[in-house]
Amino acid sequence: KLSINAFDYNCHLDLIKLLRQEGELVKLRRARQKMSELFPLTEEIWLDWLKDEIKMASESSEREKVYELFERAVKDYICPEIWLEYAQYSIGGIGQEGGIEKVRSIFERALTAVGLHVTKGTALWEAYREFENAILETAQPAPGSVPSPEQQQMLCSQLEKIHMLFRRQLGIPLLDMEASYAEYEEWSEDPIPETIIKNYKKALQQLEKCKPYEEALLGAETPKLAEYQAYIDFEMKAGDPARIQLIYERALAENCLVPDLWARYNQYLDRQLKVKELVLSAHDRAVRNCPWTVGLWIRYLLAMERHRVDHGIISEMFEKALNAGFIQATDYVEIWQAYLDYLRRRVDFTQDSSKELEELRSAFARAVEYLKQEVEERFSESGDPSCTIMQNWARVEARLCNNMQKARELWDNIMTKGNAKYANMWLEYYNLERAHGDTQHCRKALHRAVQCTSDYPEHVCEVLLTLERIEGTLEDWDAAVQKTENRLARVNEQRAKAAEKEAALAKQEEEKAEQRKQARAEKKASKKAKKTRIGDKRKADDDDEGEWGQEEEEEQPSKRHKGDGDGVLLEEDMEVETGLFGRSGPEKPDRPANQKEKASTSRKDIPKVLHDSSKDKVTVFVSNLSYNMADPEVKLKELFESCGEVAEIRPVFSNKGTFRGYCYVEFKEEKSALQALGLDRKVVEGRPMFVSPCVDKNKNPDFKVFRYSTTLEKHKLFISGLPFSCTKEELEDVCKAHGNVKDIRLVTNRAGKPKGLAYVEYENEAQASQAVLKMDGLTVKEHVIKVAISNPPLRKLPDKPEAGRASQFAVPRQVYGARGKGRTQLSMMPRALQRQSNPVAKAENGMVQNSPATSSEPPEEPKKMSNADFAKMLLKK
Repeated sequence: KLSINAFDYNCHLDLIKLLRQEGELVKLRRARQKMSELFPLTEEIWLDWLKDEIKMASESSEREKVYELFERAVKDYICPEIWLEYAQYSIGGIGQEGGIEKVRSIFERALTAVGLHVTKGTALWEAYREFENAILETAQPAPGSVPSPEQQQMLCSQLEKIHMLFRRQLGIPLLDMEASYAEYEEWSEDPIPETIIKNYKKALQQLEKCKPYEEALLGAETPKLAEYQAYIDFEMKAGDPARIQLIYERALAENCLVPDLWARYNQYLDRQLKVKELVLSAHDRAVRNCPWTVGLWIRYLLAMERHRVDHGIISEMFEKALNAGFIQATDYVEIWQAYLDYLRRRVDFTQDSSKELEELRSAFARAVEYLKQEVEERFSESGDPSCTIMQNWARVEARLCNNMQKARELWDNIMTKGNAKYANMWLEYYNLERAHGDTQHCRKALHRAVQCTSDYPEHVCEVLLTLERIEGTLEDWDAAVQKTENRLARVNEQRAKAAEKEAALAKQEEEKAEQRKQARAEKKASKKAKKTRIGDKRKADDDDEGEWGQEEEEEQPSKRHKGDGDGVLLEEDMEVETGLFGRSGPEKPDRPANQKEKASTSRKDIPKVLHDSSKDKVTVFVSNLSYNMADPEVKLKELFESCGEVAEIRPVFSNKGTFRGYCYVEFKEEKSALQALGLDRKVVEGRPMFVSPCVDKNKNPDFKVFRYSTTLEKHKLFISGLPFSCTKEELEDVCKAHGNVKDIRLVTNRAGKPKGLAYVEYENEAQASQAVLKMDGLTVKEHVIKVAISNPPLRKLPDKPEAGRASQFAVPRQVYGARGKGRTQLSMMPRALQRQSNPVAKAENGMVQNSPATSSEPPEEPKKMSNADFAKMLLKK
């Protein structure tokens, strides 16, 4: 697996675990070495590795290798346990020459790195003191003997070392520092100086300020990012650089894959501490943890240049950045631009030619070719449509090298890449010619611009006329006027033709809409006549209005808009009634009259039970069911009984007695309703069933049931072009070769049919970025798939109506449902109604008539329109 994908973090761990169990020490060492070259290792991995190496190290040469391993370990993350292990291991070499000083040096480095750690720093201070106490014991003279002056001086020096350790520790806010103070009082023969007591009390006060943040970290769940950020902000206000550095390191040890945290830490080091070793080490660890983030690489290159690192090392680091596997084409443009900026700053342009200048030109040429070949092949785009790198190259040649001929060649190349139609590109070239070229080339460029520009030709024409007005001859002026007039005349003619074509298309659409409107009206009239022929038992009034009004009254309970009365419908109808909003379902074959009457009477005799909004918490709304489902109550009760005791199932039927594909399921307990939400998207009779909470969206307009993220998710992939026959298991077999797959979701339509799309979630961003590189363009069952980081477009929400404004017409249901707009994104409201909706009350003398402030009577509710009113409006023409 690692030969296929060397960046599979979990596979490295599995291999190391297996080799350790088998006792393959040589292979185990090699596996750990390879992993450490690719990734910073965690504290646990380092401790296991170090303990294994310590067991095998017996000779002095082997001990030196262990020391080197410790040095590598302490550079990855801030780990108090590793520093403590390092110091204790060094004590074993105390008998060698300079052994004592080496141990002290390691302890001092450990205290510098983690001695300020509020919760774990005490252990290091105590270990250091124990070591010095052990040396003090060995320096004591034998009982009854008189110490020599040298021995006496050594004893005093050693006592002073221990005193100093106590005093340094007591000035730092650490947990259990009261016990350390008591231990110092007991150990010291002299009273503790006032300055030490003062520093100790000050540290105690600081500890009290830190305790809330430490307790928040202790009680929080991983990754604790918000808690660490609050702690960092607190330390930033205090302004102690060592403490700020430590809290950043603690946060990064648990959030090593958060690029923004690395960026903030490196920015602080660059601007405040400016210590070369510290800064470069942090930048190096940042790009090793988050290699897919181009911003970290750019900051690293800048830091290396700032600290005057050798040119060869910077170039080598840039090559590593190119192989890091960025997830966007524009990332490669940014890293190339940063490197080219660095090379440009190395050039001494006072010389006509130099090695650095040739290297810069070579790099510019390589960058253009790299974007054209490598990047465009992977992303189907170069990432640099405006040719910014070539523009910068042209500026360098013109302004710094005085080589306008090369600049013109570059700009000619830029224009041939589809940029000649943009006015701003021509004006950019014109400004360069104006500053470093001559009038002849300026005039030539503007003449070409007038002919080629399609977005803002008027602006280019104006610039050309301005040039000729200031510098041109009469012949130049006449030629410019003639050229601009001809060009603008052609442009206006093209725009007029486009407008005519658009108007013709709009007219055709209006005619088609009018035809559809007439067809709907005719169809509705024929259905009405058909109902009368089969013996509809309704009583008709003398005029059409009475008949339509009665139909409206009968249909009202199932069509009422939620929030308009005692019975509230909490989800939008899944099928729009025939003709009302210009949408009709397919006609079904006629059944015998007796069957129709039987089906109609069997359902119409059932009293309509309206939803009680007080039971929302124990009710779920079920939709997208098959209209042909027989006995939906029985079928759904069997399905939902696994979630808890079902109190009632209320399927919704049309006036004909047919099931409308949705219903309400009421439970006895709220936890049962919550458990029922887990059945969302379960396939029932060949269709995915939608299960959502019952929420009155008049009271909760921002409520959404869409459960998938619509933002950029760098650990999740979007795959398109899959064959419809591809199953979840087959896709998982393809994806798991590139990382640990947490979840796969195949996208289907409302009927449960696959759409050839899928979302694949990996354990982390690194695995996802590697999967994009390996899988994009892969062939699956003779289909070439496309793979990208998941970044869905924003879901458009309907505009909220203005508060306090009443609509003239009571629309039976919401235009958009809980799952957003329909696929067509079209409003189903007839235009005749749209023109008259939201009427504004006429004002008289600056006051709105019939407003609550000016009238003692309550305002009348807008009159609801019956079906007859709607029909008259639709058939008016």
